[in-house]
Amino acid sequence: MELNDLQRELRDFAIQRDWQRFHTPKNLVMALAGEVGELVELFQWLTPRESAAVMAEPEQAERVREEVADVFAYLLQLADSLDIDLVSALRKKVRQNALRYPVSLAKGRADKYDRLHPDDGEA
Repeated sequence: MELNDLQRELRDFAIQRDWQRFHTPKNLVMALAGEVGELVELFQWLTPRESAAVMAEPEQAERVREEVADVFAYLLQLADSLDIDLVSALRKKVRQNALRYPVSLAKGRADKYDRLHPDDGEA
């Protein structure tokens, strides 16, 4: 299913319930933040090892899938309401990040792009 199809399905779902009037960009951003918070809660006190294995436990895996789906749904609705082509926006962002984080400077490092310097690591 294409992103546009999912957006249309979510739009129709809201229209059928007369909810589109509540789906303003502000409200959608707030709902998105709330759902991200619910996803964060599932990982909050896990160790790195536990977080990597979270999908091994069926009940917890289902909760993670549900929260990820909620985040995705609100992101799709927000992009739809603002007429943002998510695929194009992401492709542009990946190109920007490729310039900001050249492999020669960023490989194996978690530093922000403004902290990467050609002379790092040379002594």
